[in-house]
Amino acid sequence: MAMASSVKVVLGSIAFAVFWVLAVFPAVPFLPIGRTAGSLLGAMLMVIFRVLTPDQAYAAIDLPILGLLFGTMVVSIYLERADMFKYLGKLLLWKTQGAKDLLCRICLISAISSALFTNDTSCVVLTEFVLKVAKQHNLPPHPFLLALASSANIGSAATPIGNPQNLVIAVQSKIPFGKFVIGILPAMLVGIFVNALILLCMFWRLLSVHKDEEDPAGEVVEEEDVSSHRFSPATLSHSASLNSQEWNSRLETADVKSSPNFSRNIDNVETLRNRLPSSENEINNVHSGALDSARNSIASKEEIVDVSSHKREETILSERSASNNTLRDACPTESLEGKENLTTRWKRLLWKSGVYLVTIGMLIALLMGLNMSWCAITAALALVVLDFTDARPSLEKVSYSLLIFFCGMFITVEGFNKTGIPSALWDFMEPHAHIDRATGIAVLALTILVLSNLASNVPTVLLLGARVAASAAAISAAEEKKAWLLLAWVSTVAGNLSLLGSAANLIVCEQARQSPYLAYTLSFWSHLKFGVPSTLLVTAIGLTLIR
Repeated sequence: MAMASSVKVVLGSIAFAVFWVLAVFPAVPFLPIGRTAGSLLGAMLMVIFRVLTPDQAYAAIDLPILGLLFGTMVVSIYLERADMFKYLGKLLLWKTQGAKDLLCRICLISAISSALFTNDTSCVVLTEFVLKVAKQHNLPPHPFLLALASSANIGSAATPIGNPQNLVIAVQSKIPFGKFVIGILPAMLVGIFVNALILLCMFWRLLSVHKDEEDPAGEVVEEEDVSSHRFSPATLSHSASLNSQEWNSRLETADVKSSPNFSRNIDNVETLRNRLPSSENEINNVHSGALDSARNSIASKEEIVDVSSHKREETILSERSASNNTLRDACPTESLEGKENLTTRWKRLLWKSGVYLVTIGMLIALLMGLNMSWCAITAALALVVLDFTDARPSLEKVSYSLLIFFCGMFITVEGFNKTGIPSALWDFMEPHAHIDRATGIAVLALTILVLSNLASNVPTVLLLGARVAASAAAISAAEEKKAWLLLAWVSTVAGNLSLLGSAANLIVCEQARQSPYLAYTLSFWSHLKFGVPSTLLVTAIGLTLIR
């Protein structure tokens, strides 16, 4: 492609530079408007500077990629509601054998979940759980956060739905889902192993330190499990047993007091008291009126006892009838509540099973080679219908800012391509980057690696994808497919080089910094010390395994 006029080259470069600065540094002091607004600003400048016409700008937006991205995000949202990521998090703690075993599990689970549900989604959901586990076991969060982010990037390279740049490659190359997975899966598995080995070597001493003191605030997971359990049936039966004991004690007391021998017992007590030894003078001085008054008082006591016993009997009978009514009312309520809880649990279980079946069906359809964009959208709509409720709360969780960012990026990259600068750079590199030679593969990989960290991986794929594929297609169709897979592998693993290399790294960094459980700041240099050796080794080993 020939170079455009000097005016278009300068203006197009300015527009692309604005987009690049705001995409890589979204909070620059002179224009802190963020990535999404930065991509729209770059796209608008391309049209204002007349590098692109409005019709060309609209045509540059790749709707199949947006549809695939939207569908996978909706499916991921419903999988999160169906506790898929909660179950993945529990696998991290299932019979764990210490910090080193936990690190390896994080690498494996992060890679698998990223391959199926995109790396950004996995990092968003699993970061807080990793921090909870680190706090609970009093472990340093640094190696585990690196394991999560780096493994998410490596694992996402294995499937077309693992990350945005793979979506672009899968749509543009038209490589079937199954062949894409088969081509990169061996490199991904070996890459995860090598990445975990590097982490263990770098942090072996840190992970070997025995922590004797447990953090008292580390029981967050257990407290959540306890609070989600319901104890109302046990409480109800316990209170009923206490009431029945009180009623039995009252009944026993009332039966004793209401017996017919109660008055006779009072007479006997009085007789015994009169028979007690006393002085003879006191006996002679007792008047007959005193005896009469004593008899009258005893009779009045008997009448009072009879009246009080009748009242107690009436009170006991009323309490018995009230208790029977209470038990009759409580038993149906308790049984109805149990039935409602059981029905709710079954409905929840059936709904979750439906979500998993729809997701599996989507993956099978992708493996069969059906249109990936429409498969994802169909699965998303099937989950919306299966939920049978207002879909607005779920659809509001979709990252529409990311979709808008992609729209602006498509227009901006297309405008930069119109300037002819990418073609001129590729013409200079192409003689040294032939895909059929080892040196050519090394030069191509190094170019992609550098550009992915300078211009981000998705713009790099948009800028170089068609040119690399055209150069490889001149050799053979197999080499063209290999060129696309190499582009997917290198541009994805390149995200591990620095903290700014991929969105997954930034998500983990921000989630850890703002976490209420264990706030931790992952610095740029601490990530770079691990990122450089890991990226170079994993990329080089993967290049030899991609076929």
